Amino acid sequence: MVGRLGLNSVHPVIEHGALPAYAAVGEHVVVEATVFREGHDAVAASVVWRSPKGKAAGFNRLSPLGGGTDRWRTEVVPTSPGLWSFQIEAWSDPLGTWYHAIEVKVDAGQSADELANDLETGAQLFERVAAQVRNKADAKLALAAAADLRRTEADVPLRITRALSHEVRDLAYRNPVRELLTNSPSYEIWVDRARALYGSWYEFFPRSIGAELSGDPADPTRPVRHGTFADATQHLDYVHDLGFDVVYLPPIHPIGKVNRKGPNNTLNAKPTDTGSPWAIGSDEGGHDAIHPELGTEADFAAFVARARELELEVALDLALQCAPDHPWVAKHPEWFTTLPDGSIAYAENPPKKYQDIYPLNFDNDPKALYAEALRVTLLWAGRGVRIFRVDNPHTKPLDFWQWLIAAVKKKYPDVLFLAEAFTRPAMMHELARIGFTQSYTYFTWRNAAWELQQYGEELVGAAHYMIPNFFPNTPDILNEFLVQGGRPAFAIRAVLASMMSPTYGIYSGFELFENTPVRPGSEEYLNSEKYQLRPRDYYGAIDSGNSLAPLIKRLNEIRRSHPSLHHLRNLRFHYSENDSILVFSKKDPDSDDTILVVCSTDPHNTREGWVHLRLDELGVDWSSGFTASDLLSGANYEWGEHNFVRLDPQQPAHIFAIHRHH
Repeated sequence: MVGRLGLNSVHPVIEHGALPAYAAVGEHVVVEATVFREGHDAVAASVVWRSPKGKAAGFNRLSPLGGGTDRWRTEVVPTSPGLWSFQIEAWSDPLGTWYHAIEVKVDAGQSADELANDLETGAQLFERVAAQVRNKADAKLALAAAADLRRTEADVPLRITRALSHEVRDLAYRNPVRELLTNSPSYEIWVDRARALYGSWYEFFPRSIGAELSGDPADPTRPVRHGTFADATQHLDYVHDLGFDVVYLPPIHPIGKVNRKGPNNTLNAKPTDTGSPWAIGSDEGGHDAIHPELGTEADFAAFVARARELELEVALDLALQCAPDHPWVAKHPEWFTTLPDGSIAYAENPPKKYQDIYPLNFDNDPKALYAEALRVTLLWAGRGVRIFRVDNPHTKPLDFWQWLIAAVKKKYPDVLFLAEAFTRPAMMHELARIGFTQSYTYFTWRNAAWELQQYGEELVGAAHYMIPNFFPNTPDILNEFLVQGGRPAFAIRAVLASMMSPTYGIYSGFELFENTPVRPGSEEYLNSEKYQLRPRDYYGAIDSGNSLAPLIKRLNEIRRSHPSLHHLRNLRFHYSENDSILVFSKKDPDSDDTILVVCSTDPHNTREGWVHLRLDELGVDWSSGFTASDLLSGANYEWGEHNFVRLDPQQPAHIFAIHRHH
């Protein structure tokens, strides 16, 4: 139904309000609406912002965007997790109408007699302002303005001076006279804790830490020693020293023995082959158990406790799929898809085949299967896991995820879910809308400057429901850019991932420049850690200069020190005349902190050219210039709107802190 005033196109709203929009604590959430009315009288708008307890947390006036759009905007900032709500109020603004009319008529030279009604109307409006303010000084000021407007012995300029002063205008703005109030529906925003938006992730396989291989030419991958949680707990110091916030573990459950895969995804596994952690379940247990070679529940608890001591959070893989010998297969065959020949269907993504994995069929016995999935998730949450990286959520029903996430958050509101859904855009975005906290993205395949800018702007446009997590590599994905670009490519991707997105991550081996594919053109690693142990000498690589760890540590230090990098909605791009140089900035909405990044996207050649900056996005006055302090090299530059840069593969990026001239 149409209201008394025009009010529509409210933002942020998902599915006409059927689903809540999304934000994290401390985010500046843009609220917009289209507001208009008949005729020429002024309108205005405000937002009533309510906390999860239903208490009004703010009354923010919206500002017009101009340009004849009738579009209005403000920002709200949630201060605690939970389900917040907001409502737009549009209203006729008689004081706005009066200010416009009196100024135009005075400028036209109208006399006091001609302005008599206008002056009295203004006096009555300021009396209404005085009646509704709580501060006595404000009431006194409003009444003084009303009294001046009624001073018939004075000339018009004197009578209107106080009313038109900045002090009274500000008072009137803060205490508006509102008529013909028209309300929008109330809309919801789910607000998660700050880690939902900002954090640096590090992924490693616990079984590879401290592991030893035979090295025998006849059987080089045969495990001599399997890594344990005790080893992984010691490795947390390395992760902490690099400045990461979240340590992410692939599945830690027993691995199926039936159809187990050998090294490089071969079908003829030997008894000593470790298999894929994503082939979950055996006679040793299922999703609620720990692989016995990793250790016990007590060992896992010690791992979580040590992580907390180091201010690291533990993220665990939630992979709802089974090996053929998972206990669920024998106990609940109805949870799987049976083929015409009576066999159970294994997972396929043609031409890839996963004979060691049975997908679950969520339509055969949804009530029981949903309940079991919830039980398993809550069990690990009870063991201290507050972040789940969800494997292939796009292969399960959307309504299942909406139900499961809501059910988990009902008991553990601080739990976060990362969707590993490298899939079509419609599914990826819908998973975010229905409750997933974060999403893997197409960043992994966006390598040219123009496509990185295009994709970055797309993600900013979706920031009211989707938080990206930029991983330049995963155990499944070795991008050709890394294969062909060598060490400079790793540095470029680390800079772009860590600076563009408030949340990013790397899979271990990235810092060691691992980039050999199983075959030319493949995105699979040779000797993939998915199918075998991969012990690494992390500290030896640092000592020999064959590690990206020093740069990664510096990037994480920069991220922690600069709050502008903790946000997504503030990502802005600037223009470079060289199409292989990407220029972007982030300005903190609560401080003067501003970061400007100039990064080559060419790992092979030196790139140079002019870059042209949008100084308003940097908070810099057009006439004053600024000092750009490179946080990587320590050099300082005096910059302005137009600047020349030269980047080479050994130093492919500048990360500037902006210091404004006053």
